[in-house]
Amino acid sequence: MDTRPLFDERFRLERRSVNGVEINVRHGGEGPPLLLLHGFPQTHALWHRVAPGLAGHYALVMPDLRGYGDSAKPPSAVDHAPYSKRVMARDMVELMRSFGHDRFFLCGHDRGGRVSHRLAIDHPDAVARLMVLDISPTLTMYERTNMQFATLYYHWFFLIQPEPLPERLIGADPVFYLHRKIGGWGSGGTSLFDPRALAEYERCFGPDAIHAMCEDYRAAASIDLEHDRADGDRRIECPVHALWGDRGVVNRLYAPIEDWQARARGPVTGATTPTGHYIPEEAPDLLIRHMRSFFGSALT
Repeated sequence: MDTRPLFDERFRLERRSVNGVEINVRHGGEGPPLLLLHGFPQTHALWHRVAPGLAGHYALVMPDLRGYGDSAKPPSAVDHAPYSKRVMARDMVELMRSFGHDRFFLCGHDRGGRVSHRLAIDHPDAVARLMVLDISPTLTMYERTNMQFATLYYHWFFLIQPEPLPERLIGADPVFYLHRKIGGWGSGGTSLFDPRALAEYERCFGPDAIHAMCEDYRAAASIDLEHDRADGDRRIECPVHALWGDRGVVNRLYAPIEDWQARARGPVTGATTPTGHYIPEEAPDLLIRHMRSFFGSALT
């Protein structure tokens, strides 16, 4: 097995205390700040194939979201507020401020894209440009639920069941569940993942993380929808660029550019990629080109 580290010496790993929790974060590179947020059931290791190609152009900040990876997994609450996207977005704003970045570029994949959406709404002055990977807005997706979506995205309805049902069932064979989940969303099963990254995802998929991830989804189906509906006329103010895999569920069931235009006041652009769900690991060079073109070389 390849024993080289996933990230080279340009990227430092540390923990920072923000918003009452400890966030595990890897950072490095030079240029305008770019915050990269991973999704379920992964960690910041998701970015290992794009980070080297971006480090000469951006100061990258790649955290594990609360509840994921080596970040804190705080107790939840009856309303699941500690895992709401509003609270998770506040984590990220405070994290970026801890690096001296009050304004930054932002890219989120999967759950990280949902945190990014809320961050851009709640903290418009912080986000210069927003990129979202393989998602349409949460409220849009829930409100258009049909048999096909519920079948393909069954986990949205499984993980929100009251504890400890999903936790116990997943915990009976977590590696099987992890492989079945991520292997079914890409374009090559688990073979598309670097074995070192896959080992990281396995290491970080323990009981506390499984519970926290369920809380993330429970929040998405409850308090997050309340926040989305309460937005009223609030919209994403900055330019948005959406990418989605042409072999994925989002491409089959949604119209991401139109869906994000309904949530944004600024321009929305986008394109499909020749991938499944895991664009940063399936098409890193293509993603780098989109990022450099969309984000540019300076904050505006």
